[in-house]
Order: sequence, then C-alpha cells, then structure tokens
Amino acid sequence: MYMGRYRLDGRVALITGASRGIGRATALGFAEAGADVVLASRKLPDLEDVAAATGQAGRKALPVAVHLGHMDEIDNLVARVKDEFGRVDILVNNAGTSPAMSPAEDVDERLWDSIMNLNLKGLFFLSGAVARVMKQQGGGTIINVASMDAFKPEPQIGVYAISKAGVIMATKVMALEWAKYGIRVNSLAPGNVHTRLGDSRFLADPDYEGEMIKRTPLARVADPEEMVGAMIYLASDASSFVTGECLTADGGISLY
Repeated sequence: MYMGRYRLDGRVALITGASRGIGRATALGFAEAGADVVLASRKLPDLEDVAAATGQAGRKALPVAVHLGHMDEIDNLVARVKDEFGRVDILVNNAGTSPAMSPAEDVDERLWDSIMNLNLKGLFFLSGAVARVMKQQGGGTIINVASMDAFKPEPQIGVYAISKAGVIMATKVMALEWAKYGIRVNSLAPGNVHTRLGDSRFLADPDYEGEMIKRTPLARVADPEEMVGAMIYLASDASSFVTGECLTADGGISLY
C-alpha cells in the first residue's frame, strides 16, 4: 500500500537538463517508476541517447531541443508537450550552468546574464507556463534543483550561489501562490555530485575535491543516481502534504 505511493504510473514528467547527470538519472528513474518523460536540453543527439535508454523501461520518451533562456522556446516546449501527451504532471527544473569561475569583483554582465537567464529566469517562466497547464488539469508537482551553495556560498562561484538562493525563494513563492490549484512546488539542494558541472570545479582546482570530502561526514562525492530517490519522493504521492520545502541531499556537509 505505502510503497505504491512512490509510483508514477500514468504521469507525464518534463525534465530539463535531461541529457546528462542528475537530469538523465532522474529521467531513467521516473520511467522505471512508471512515468512517460519529456527530455529537454539544448542538444538533441544527447537527448536521443537518453530517450533510447528510457524506452527500455517501456515508457514513452520525447526528446526536445530547447534553449530555456529564450521565452519563445519555453512556450513552444510546453505547447509541444501538451500536444503530444495532453498534460504535464511533473516538472523538474534541473537545467543549470556556471560557465566560469570568477571573484565577485571581476564578474561581468555577460557572465551574470548567462547564469541568471538559465538558472533562475528560465526556471521561473517555464514553471509559470507549466503551472497554467497544471491549473487546467487540476494539479501537478514541480521540483526545482537548487544547491548547497544557496546556503553556504563558495569562493569564485558567487553568481551561481545567488541564482540558487533565488531558486529556493522562487520555490516558496510558487508553492504559496499555486497550492490552491493543487500544485505542489519543492526544491532539492544537492551537495557535491559527479556531474559535468560539479567535476569542472574539481578540474579547475585539484585540491577542491579533497577539501570537500574532508568537510563531508559521508566522506565522498555523490553519484547522480543518488538524487533519484529524493526526486521520486517529491514527485510522487508519498510527499502529498509537502510543499514549499527544500530537501537537502549533501552528505551532511551543511552540518558544519
């Protein structure tokens, strides 16, 4: 009875940043839990590889190339999902970027805009477009991927930390305003995870990974698949009375 509440049978999930890392793992996990998935990212060939892997779970997968910093592409994405499936039950705002490390005093407008446009602006407006669909169908669930950096900023990636702090507040705003429509909105704040973005920091600073492991009670870096259980919980009926919250999955590093 209770384990069935974690199932996603018959639901349609739209996952951004689905070509790799946490997004890819989430897509595969959702398909295994019974959901059809829409895979969104900028490069279609990478998404097609994920779609093929997802199809092995016997679920439908629709790869869509989209730039979430462009408002017209957001509207087209949501329209295509609605045309293909007729509904959107779950939105996972996973796409994110931090293209360069820079001291705060050296950040230029281009770097600021590139991070904010995807990490926060795109997330906010895609959520609004999907919420309008969810409102019509009687509800849904939105999961925003934040970061431990939203709570404890690290040097050289201040704009990224600011954007992720904004994600957490955006989550609370959406949860408050859309609860009356049956829409739950929560966020997940991962710690250090072996993703393309996460590993780029390790490459930029060879000592960084060791320092992070020393500060992490579980004494390691997570794999993307370790975020999937939290994603399924937040997407499913198992969390039916949870909204406006941020679930931290950081190996305990925030304890210090």
